[in-house]
Amino acid sequence: MEAYLDNSATTVCSERAAEKMMEALRINFGNPSSLHMKGVYAERYLRVSRAAVAKTLRCREDEIIFTSGGTESNNLAIFGTVRKRKRMGKHVITTPIEHASVANPFSYLESMGYEVTYLPVDKDGIIDLHALSEAVRADTVLVSIMHVNNEIGAVEPIEEAAGIIHSKNPDTYFHVDAIQSYGKFRIYPDETGIDLMSVSGHKIHGPKGSGFLFRRKGVLIDPIILGGGQEGGMRSGTENVPAIAGLGAAAVDMYKDIDGVRKNLFSLKERFVKEILETKGCHINGKYDETSAPQIISVSFDDVRAEVMLHALEDRGVYVSSGSACSSNRPAVSRTLKAIGVDKKYLDSTVRFSLSPYNTEEEIDYAVKCVRELLPILGKFKRH
Repeated sequence: MEAYLDNSATTVCSERAAEKMMEALRINFGNPSSLHMKGVYAERYLRVSRAAVAKTLRCREDEIIFTSGGTESNNLAIFGTVRKRKRMGKHVITTPIEHASVANPFSYLESMGYEVTYLPVDKDGIIDLHALSEAVRADTVLVSIMHVNNEIGAVEPIEEAAGIIHSKNPDTYFHVDAIQSYGKFRIYPDETGIDLMSVSGHKIHGPKGSGFLFRRKGVLIDPIILGGGQEGGMRSGTENVPAIAGLGAAAVDMYKDIDGVRKNLFSLKERFVKEILETKGCHINGKYDETSAPQIISVSFDDVRAEVMLHALEDRGVYVSSGSACSSNRPAVSRTLKAIGVDKKYLDSTVRFSLSPYNTEEEIDYAVKCVRELLPILGKFKRH
């Protein structure tokens, strides 16, 4: 039996998304900037997908900029803002639990002379709103806070944060990394007060190499890729039509019954958590009730390294991560686990299980069974 429980790293492409991609690859394969009918047919995929995505966010279609994925969207939001607003100031705010595609750009900004304020988080990974209020200044050009943490599933109070930011400084832009929350939450950025929001297609059963940046109308940023002026001049280069077509189809699929998706994921998560909490030597990091993300569970093990557990589970057909997929092939101490105060002995003994609507109760039960069988065996090989 197999149980793919690494859906926060990537998801299987949905059947409808794959079909749309194949159409765009083999039939309507024209350049969407071309004036002939092959180009017109290709451009139609962009319009349909843009409309589909905009509908899920209740936003304007011209507020969607298609990108190559979450990393590019995050970089465009961050660097596009600071370049456009360099005369306003050189102060930016973020958190210590961001994904590398936000954390590393902020580290780069520090090296370029920007002052970065890192907001503290509690033991569950939730930001301190009072600290946010105290941090926003007249020269704060950008605040970037993820919606759902990719390692422990903490859900940040985005709407409250937006209110604080814009009341303290209406000119400060608020960027949200929604890569782990889009498709699992209803997110209405225009209504919430979000200025910029990043999304990745391959986290919602769309293809890799697809994503978008929501940019609220009136928000001005500089492009970071220059060329032919595609995507309203904000992201030059011939659009990846097959990927965008797949992204649009995946977005429709995820949001046609978002309540059902969330209910199913929480049901699977509750089943998994109940069994894990009853398993000796297992500890869950962060919240795991309905105030948490429905798809992410972080589990620390007594006396078993994450990499050892990961490969032992893999041998039994259970696929998981030892942290963010972007860094799991380069072992490093998790910034998130350190920030929430996880005991040092668990920093390299924590595994992430992440779910999708495609998972079944049988897969959950099988994964727990494997963990229970492996723990006493792997514990014999603990380091001294």
